[in-house]
Amino acid sequence: MDIKQLDEFAKEIIFEAGKNIRAAFSYNIEIETKSNPNDLVTNIDRETELFFIEKIKAFNPDHRILGEEGMGETVNNLKGVVWIIDPIDGTMNFVKQHRHFMITIGVYVDGVGVLGYIFDVMREDLFNAIAGEGAWYNDSPLRKLQPVKIEEAVIGINANWVTPNTRINHEKIIELVQTVRGTRSYGSAAMEIAFVVSGKLDAYMSMRLAPWDIGGGVIIAKEVGAIATNLDGKDFDYLSKDTFLIANPSIHQLILDKYIEEKK
Repeated sequence: MDIKQLDEFAKEIIFEAGKNIRAAFSYNIEIETKSNPNDLVTNIDRETELFFIEKIKAFNPDHRILGEEGMGETVNNLKGVVWIIDPIDGTMNFVKQHRHFMITIGVYVDGVGVLGYIFDVMREDLFNAIAGEGAWYNDSPLRKLQPVKIEEAVIGINANWVTPNTRINHEKIIELVQTVRGTRSYGSAAMEIAFVVSGKLDAYMSMRLAPWDIGGGVIIAKEVGAIATNLDGKDFDYLSKDTFLIANPSIHQLILDKYIEEKK
C-alpha cells in the first residue's frame, strides 16, 4: 500500500466534504436526536458519511469504514484497512453556532494507526499526521510538545465533571481545576484533541468517547509526543466507547495519579 498516495486521497476527499458541508448552510438542515435530546444528528452528518463511504469504496472496495452514523458495514475487528470516521464531530456546534465542528478520520492497518486527520470545516484548518513521519498543521510541521507544569496548564474539560455525578469523583476534579491555570470546553472532542497536539491546550479528558471521536487524533498525538489513554492509563478500545485522556507527557501521569478517581 502506498501511504503517500492514500494520504493525498484522504486529504482530497476531506477538503471536498468540507466544501459540501459549508454549502449546506444555504439550505434547510434536518435535525434529529439519537440517545438523548442533546445527542443530535442531521441529514448533513449522514450525507457526509455516505460521501466518504462512496469515495473510499471507489478507491479500494476492500477498505472498511467504521463511522459514527453507521452508514457503512458492521466493523467488529480492525483487520486490514479500516477508516474510522466522524463526519461532523460537534454536531450541536454545527447546528447552533455554525462553527467549532470538525471532520476527523483515522486510517488503521491491522489495528495500527497510520494516517490521522482533524479538519476544522469553517476555518479550513487541517491537522494531520503520517505515523512515523511527523504531524502538520496546514502543511507546517507541528513541533514536539514542550514540558509544562500542572500549575501552568490549560485543560479541556466539561463542566459536568465538577458537579456530583455517577462516573468520577468530582471533588478530585475540582482540585484539578483549582490547580491548573485555566479550563476550556469547546463541544468537540476532535477540536480539543487538535488543540492539545498543537499546544493550545495541555490536556483534555472525557468520561465517554467513541472510536470515531479520537481515531484520527491519537495518531497525530503520537507524532508530537502527547500521550493518549483511557482513565485507567491503558490503550483506548477502538471498537467500543471508553474514557479518555490526552495530555502533554509531562502531566499525563500526574493527572491520572492525583486527580482521577473513577466510580466503579
